Amino acid sequence: MATDLSLFRRRLLQNPKQVSAIAPSSRALARAMADGLGPQTGRVVEFGPGTGRLTQAIIDAGVAPENLIMFELDTHFASHLRNTFPHSVLHLAGAETAPDRVAPGVGAVVSGLPLLSMPHEVRHAIVSAAFRILAPGAPFIQFTYGSKPPIPAAMIAALGLSVEIGAKVWANLPPARVYRFRRL
Repeated sequence: MATDLSLFRRRLLQNPKQVSAIAPSSRALARAMADGLGPQTGRVVEFGPGTGRLTQAIIDAGVAPENLIMFELDTHFASHLRNTFPHSVLHLAGAETAPDRVAPGVGAVVSGLPLLSMPHEVRHAIVSAAFRILAPGAPFIQFTYGSKPPIPAAMIAALGLSVEIGAKVWANLPPARVYRFRRL
């Protein structure tokens, strides 16, 4: 994925606040994020697919490309994603608009967005949007580089969520932890 890495580096240099990472997600992190997904999951929505590393892991886990719906803001990443995943749906739009574009009943939302670096209102809008489209009990899967969950305890309580602390992925730069949130 040399072209993915060069695209990532260009976008990081041109728009560091939006990219908000020092390296693309590793294959190990992508596999940890896609763990438990498969053909039985049905529709999967991905927030912030970037170069598509998590996207590829979702498909490799058995989710049909036509069951994958992506939300990406960066036009360069979006162009790359359209070429790489032509059978998936791509919205050049913010994740908070998902309920306007995706019918409820989604089997999982996988997010590569840097939630901890976002203002509280934006983070709340994104997480709320995810739970407006998720089927009951379906997971919102998010990773973070921080030591705390990417959703604050007050927001978890206000939205009635449970949190499952997943794998710590050391083979990522920087190391990351996967979290799965579900509506109680």
